[in-house]
Parts: sequence; structure tokens; C-alpha cells
Amino acid sequence: MLAYLVRRLVLIVPTLLGIMVLNFAIIQVAPGGPVEQMIAQIRGEAVDATARIGGSGAGDAGGQALADRQLNAGDGGASRYRGAQGLDPAFIKELERQFGFDKPIHERFFLMMGNFLTFDFGRSYFRDRSVVDLVIEKLPVSITLGLWTMLITYLVSIPLGIAKAVRDGTPFDLRTSMVITIGYAIPSFLFAILLIVLFAGGRFFAWFPLRGLTSDGFALMPWYMQIVDYLWHITLPVLAMVIGGFATLTMLTKNSFIEEISKQYVVTARAKGLTEKQVLYGHVFRNAMIIVIAGFPEALIAVLFTGSLLIEVIFSLDGLGLLSFEAVVNRDYPVIFATLFVFTLIGLVLNVVSDLVKVAIDPRIDFDARRV
Repeated sequence: MLAYLVRRLVLIVPTLLGIMVLNFAIIQVAPGGPVEQMIAQIRGEAVDATARIGGSGAGDAGGQALADRQLNAGDGGASRYRGAQGLDPAFIKELERQFGFDKPIHERFFLMMGNFLTFDFGRSYFRDRSVVDLVIEKLPVSITLGLWTMLITYLVSIPLGIAKAVRDGTPFDLRTSMVITIGYAIPSFLFAILLIVLFAGGRFFAWFPLRGLTSDGFALMPWYMQIVDYLWHITLPVLAMVIGGFATLTMLTKNSFIEEISKQYVVTARAKGLTEKQVLYGHVFRNAMIIVIAGFPEALIAVLFTGSLLIEVIFSLDGLGLLSFEAVVNRDYPVIFATLFVFTLIGLVLNVVSDLVKVAIDPRIDFDARRV
């Protein structure tokens, strides 16, 4: 197992590098990069936009001078940037320098990856803040939504899937299948809107708050009221996120258990006089749960990174999903690549952890026999 673990950890490096190279190349050729974004803003508000790249103090004077020059410029010659006509070419060059686009693409990539190895993710182009600070600020919201969603989904779906497998074909199985299928068919954002209409002052009841994770004055509340206030705020967003997750995990658990129950070792265990509970949880459970655990890393990353995007928007929760979406829209490359790097690395590590958990559940699994 140790040799396999070392191989998997070593493979993380080329896998991560390949993912970063591919995404870097795609994003570089996509239209509407940060320079184009800034040019579009300058054409509407020249002084304000240039002040943002000029910094403070002496930088403000430089930004103002560039603004004055580009306002008084003529045609400015041909430019590879759409909308740059009429801007001073020297101003365009200064923009490129500010965003690092005065360097060749391969040099920019290796410079970025060198910084990432020391977890130096730079500063956001359009927020003028450290990317690390932004991620740390948004992380609690996404972690809160993700962990509560995963916890509730697994605590409900696994026992429900086992119950459906044991009662396969019964009225209980049919009724629960109907309910979870309806839940799966309803998009999480649509269910969120329905919850707001019903319980957050939309048309009927105003039992839950509409926005944020805490109330005003949260820091002044006693600790037990802080817990109550937090749970009060998180109820509707979490309900909206878990509604679609029940079906897949429940049916996966059910089908896995049904497949294991039909195998010969279960017949042998029953013939030895073991009770159904001993057979189910002493023999079937370990084997049936392997496939469920195998999908845990991907599910966790999906919930933390992308699953909460629309929920964060609808309930005004400023988390990583919203941050990443805004970064893509604004072509905020430091935020885009930093979040991609971090979540890809976490996903690769979680895949290794998933293999370790599989071995803990079923010692018969021998990864050392595999080549990769």
C-alpha cells in the first residue's frame, strides 16, 4: 500500500501541471481579457479606471497622466485590442505591463506556477486585494453550505437507500422512489425561490431571513443565541441544495446493496444462522459502501466549488462560488487560476484519501497489485 500511495502522490504533480497548462492556454485565447475589460471601463470612465491600475500616491499621478494622454490622443494606430482605437498606444502598453501581458505566454505561465508553489497567488485585478485574503474571506460561507449539505445528504440517503434495498418492490420502495424522483427533477435554484416565496416573506410566511448567514448584532449575542441565529439563517439555503442530492446517492446505495445481497457469501452467512442485521451490517455494508465512498471526493468538490453558486446569489451569500463566477466574468486571472489550482489540488488529494478509506472498509482491496 505504501508503494501505491507514493505513486499516487507523485502523479499529482504532472496531473496538476497538465490541468493548469490546458486551462491557462484556453483562457489566454478567450476574447475579452483583463486588458480589454479595462479598456471598456476606460472608455466610459477614463480617470476612475486608470486610477484603479495606478495604485495610490505617485501611482495616482501616473494614472491621471495616462488618462490625460489617452483622452487627448488621436487614432492611436492599429491595436490588437477591440475598442482600443483612439487610445494612446503608450497607455495600452502601460496597461499590458500592469497586468503582466508584456511578457511571453510561456514566461507568464512559469512565473505564475512558481508563485503558486509557494502559495503566492498574487492580487486580484479588479478588487485590488490579495487573492488569499479574498479566498479566506469567502471560504467560511462555502464550507458552511458544503459541509451541511454533504452531512444531511449522506445521513438521509444512505439509511434510506439501505431501507429501499431491503424492501425492494414494496409500497415503501415505490412511494419513496416517487418522492426522491420529484425532488431530483426540481432544480435547486427553483426550489430555493419556492422556499423564499413560502417561508421568507415572499407571499405567505416570514419565518426565515432572506439574506446573509447571521443577523445584525451577531457578535453581541450570547453564544447559544449565535448558534440559533446561524441555524436560522442557514436552513433555507441548505434545504435548497440538498433537495437534488438525495436521488442519486439514495439510488446508488440501494442498487449497490441489492447487488451485494444477491451474492453467494450472503447466502452462506444466512445459512450459518446469522440474523438479517448481522448479515446486512456485518458483511454487506462494507462491500456495498465502496462505490458510494468512491464518489465522495467529486461530490465534495462539486458542492464546495460549483454547487452553491446559484444558491449564494439567490440568498445573497458571498462565498467562493460567487467569487469564482465574478472572476470569470471580469477575466480576473489571478482569482481564476488560484481557485482552479487550489480546488484541483484538493480534489487530487481527496482521491488518494478515498482510496485509503476503501482499504480501511475492505482490507481485501490490494492497490499494490495495480500498476498505477
